[in-house]
Amino acid sequence: MRIGFIGFGEAAGAFVAGWGPRFGPQDSLQGYDRKTDDPAQAAAKRADFARAGVTCRDSAPEAVAGADLVFCLVTADQAVEAARAAAPGLAPGALWFDGNSCSPGAKRRAARLVEAAGGRYVDMAIMAPVHPARHRVPILLAGPAAAAGAEALERLDMRPRVAGEEVGRASAIKMIRSVMVKGIEALSAECVMAAVRAGVAEEVLASLDASHPGAGWAQRTGYNLERMQVHGLRRAAEMEEVARTLRELGLPAAMAEATVTWQRLIGSLALAPDGIAPDATGPERARALMAAMARAGHLKAAE
Repeated sequence: MRIGFIGFGEAAGAFVAGWGPRFGPQDSLQGYDRKTDDPAQAAAKRADFARAGVTCRDSAPEAVAGADLVFCLVTADQAVEAARAAAPGLAPGALWFDGNSCSPGAKRRAARLVEAAGGRYVDMAIMAPVHPARHRVPILLAGPAAAAGAEALERLDMRPRVAGEEVGRASAIKMIRSVMVKGIEALSAECVMAAVRAGVAEEVLASLDASHPGAGWAQRTGYNLERMQVHGLRRAAEMEEVARTLRELGLPAAMAEATVTWQRLIGSLALAPDGIAPDATGPERARALMAAMARAGHLKAAE
């Protein structure tokens, strides 16, 4: 089996680590990540490939050449361009797993490019964090080639489920779910930061716990803020696609657009994860993030 990767970040690395030493000498893993074109990031990204045992190629067409399976795992805003760039190198019948968090419309545009090049496009939605599950993370597949894609992933000990034969269906499920999941993260930031600045964090969280017994809001908001801190920029790009999904459905996207603002703000602070205790509560993490916001000029004086 020959597997190609377009984009080699957290998800791709988690899949390869999860697969482990299942490949023989006749198998190969190869990939391309555009960070290798940036002198400031190239060495670190090439090191990621080397640690994973994946051959780093110099272009997208080279990364997919001869591949039976291709995993496209780039940022949401680059999904269509990634398909366009790699399409000339696709082998006839290659399965293209588009695991990017983008709108159903973007998935359909990417599908047309892949299919015009002779590939078989599979709309793939990764439905949970890839750590600690790695390759066994729940995955939804959709499109005419979804059943064939599911068989291929099962041979890699993955956990796919076919959501339908229409490209965009898996993406729609994930995008609409993200209105809630990423929106709650943004609400956590706005609520807890305001509570800390007002000096009422303990009371606000106690009130939330009383309304939602067992939710553990101090720890839950801490986790939500940590996710934004580490993945905010990527989540912002995804939420732009969520907003686009809502507009494609003819609905207003006010909540999704506000979530973009908060996710991008927290993610742009570039505050190192190890600068805050892993089990920090929402108020503890909010204080550290607000200090970073103040240094970056994003925090106004309270009235």
